[in-house]
Amino acid sequence: MTSMMTTQQIDLPEEYEETRRLAEKIAKERIAPSASERDLNRTFPWDIIRILAEAGLLGLVVSRDHGGFGGGRACFASVVEEISKACASTALILVSNAIVTKAIEIAGGEAVAKKWLPELLKGQSLGAFAVHEPDCGSNAGAITTRARKDGDYYVVNGSKFFITSAEEANLYLVLVRTDPEKGPQGMSTLLIEKDTPGLSFGHPEDKMGLTSTSSREMSFSDCRVPVRNLVGKEGEGTQVIGKTVVGWGFFGAAAISVGIAKSAADISVRHAKERTIAGQPIAVHQAVQFMITDMILGHEAAESLLMVCATKADSSPDVAAINGFKAKLFASEMAVNVTDKAIQVLGGHGYCRDYVVERLFRDARGLMLHFKTSEWLRQDIAKAALGL
Repeated sequence: MTSMMTTQQIDLPEEYEETRRLAEKIAKERIAPSASERDLNRTFPWDIIRILAEAGLLGLVVSRDHGGFGGGRACFASVVEEISKACASTALILVSNAIVTKAIEIAGGEAVAKKWLPELLKGQSLGAFAVHEPDCGSNAGAITTRARKDGDYYVVNGSKFFITSAEEANLYLVLVRTDPEKGPQGMSTLLIEKDTPGLSFGHPEDKMGLTSTSSREMSFSDCRVPVRNLVGKEGEGTQVIGKTVVGWGFFGAAAISVGIAKSAADISVRHAKERTIAGQPIAVHQAVQFMITDMILGHEAAESLLMVCATKADSSPDVAAINGFKAKLFASEMAVNVTDKAIQVLGGHGYCRDYVVERLFRDARGLMLHFKTSEWLRQDIAKAALGL
């Protein structure tokens, strides 16, 4: 049964499969051994990021023309899944960086790509994206961060919150409002460097899970950002975010949830075989068997949906958003259910920080909130089906 769960369920092209196996090896040997310590100490994993860069895994979504691997969403998801089995925080940082590299490639222009992509792919710099604000939540259309044109610069004022890799990253893809009168057509995306005068960071959020991601608030006070740092054209901010955060990031988020669930299921199977009560392993009890079955079905169904949705999005980018919504919603809720059952299988041990499933549950719960909440996703999927 264990081998059935740990084996990749989806066939990938051989080149992609080699990359997945590389990620699996790094996750087991370099990431997993120190993941719980990083979680406890809330340590940002710069050492791991450099290992991923050396392995070429920071360039997964970037084309070969720009020095990347050129993998599609299915390849990206398979690698993120392996990393998240060991450490969901590291996987989330990887996804956030990938969003920035993709935005630069598709909308930043050659000059910006030549300046930043080599550094981002080598791990010399790190990217993060900043969309959500205190007064808008998951509704990106309600942002108020303003970028006013002033000659060759934009003057940026406002704030963002719950930003992954905040203060640690060197480069931020920021959604701003360049024309308050135009609604969604008045939003743009800017690349803002960490050392820009007027940019400041709040204290790290004391989160329940995903504790190694340096989640913080960002504040902009008369930040002068060169016009050349505009990503896409002015007024195309929602399109850029749609093609990158939604078009790629949601698949990464779904993959993190699948990886968490797989890890929880594997731990539960091992524990059920090894833990004995009254001279018998708890695996002989039907109640435990039923939970194990539900866990396996959950993560395999989520992975299958994720890969189907990723393949559809690769074939037709126009349907990337709705497929990303579906994959992210199903996988994130599945992971919470699976990790909750894992705690139940382990009993009191599962409720202790000495056991990994406690961390897996906390991390899984955060993925129902990150990027876009389950409630917003349900609404978006329904509206698409109903033509609203």
